[in-house]
Amino acid sequence: MYRKVICWIMVCYISIGSTFAMVYGAEEELMESPHGVLMEAATGEIIYEKEKDVRISPASITKIMTLLLIFEELDQGNLSLEEEVTTSAYAKSMGGSQVFLEEGEKQTVETMIKCIVIASGNDASVAMAEHVAGSESEFVKRMNARAQTLHMENTHFEDCCGLTDSSNHYTTAEDVAIMSRELIVKHPQVLDYSSIWMEDITHVTRQGSKQFTLTNTNKLIRSYEGCVGLKTGSTSLAKYCVSTVAKRGEITLIAVVMTAPDYKVRFKDAAALLNYGFGRCSLYVDENTEKLRLVSVKGGVEDQVACEFEHAFRYLDTTGKTVEGVEKKIVLPKEAKAPIKKGDKAGEAVYYLNGEEIGRVDILYKADVEKASFVDYLKKAGKRFLNG
Repeated sequence: MYRKVICWIMVCYISIGSTFAMVYGAEEELMESPHGVLMEAATGEIIYEKEKDVRISPASITKIMTLLLIFEELDQGNLSLEEEVTTSAYAKSMGGSQVFLEEGEKQTVETMIKCIVIASGNDASVAMAEHVAGSESEFVKRMNARAQTLHMENTHFEDCCGLTDSSNHYTTAEDVAIMSRELIVKHPQVLDYSSIWMEDITHVTRQGSKQFTLTNTNKLIRSYEGCVGLKTGSTSLAKYCVSTVAKRGEITLIAVVMTAPDYKVRFKDAAALLNYGFGRCSLYVDENTEKLRLVSVKGGVEDQVACEFEHAFRYLDTTGKTVEGVEKKIVLPKEAKAPIKKGDKAGEAVYYLNGEEIGRVDILYKADVEKASFVDYLKKAGKRFLNG
């Protein structure tokens, strides 16, 4: 009997151990590259990670921050897509991946964006940095400052294109995902450019005009369903990197692969991460556009005040389940006491799935309501008398 019990315990132990080994092995086999992150774009939730906080060289993935600053300049009205950018001798001298701009050559901002995001042109990146900030070094200061606002604590840039091998030029897989998300969520038009497979531009120089074909460095644009971007990179130090964006239905995923041993592994790992995400993720989105009831105000200049949702609600399920049947409960007081300040919390929307709470969104007062004075009460009484 004793031997039977011991044998049964050993069988259970081996069985459980094998199960853990299979799960652990599956996670390990998800990607071969040393560093990676899979992030859902709408929520910013990380679905999968592998050595996400290790500082590594980003190569041309650096250009994601360069593009972010360019698109922010466009939004602020400091740039237009049609204005011309002149290539300096310094910009022309960039090695590595380039679109062979000549000194003094002029191209529009839109063409330069295409050169950066499609063909990873180092010369175009530097030309744009100089155009925006006066010099590449000043532009790089802005890149580092912007990284800090995004809480990219493990990132520091030395140039705007990633050509440098400086040990002081580094980032992490998670930080790449963060800046990629900021770019595609705040400036989704970048995906119109990053999803172009091939496009011709025209070089106009003193030697005349000639066509040059931009070819996308992200091969997943053609081979992976729903892929719309974003940026590749490779140097001898950084090896092979990619930040890939793919959309299917309501789900947009960002797959970051860093320090892959070769370009095939880079794309294989990115595709594996995306498959993993699309197989597990369901997204519920409530834009919160419905009109809310007015809240009565006690002792205020106004008798009622309007309210609004602070923001939309997004819930991501990563267990492979559906998110159908989400219920929403609005919690608002019948009456509030003056004074009321615009933007203060009035109540909240509470969301439930299968009876369990999955999140909340604050409801805010839409206007100020000052406390009524004696004169205000007299005015109110007069209006009621006249309307009565």
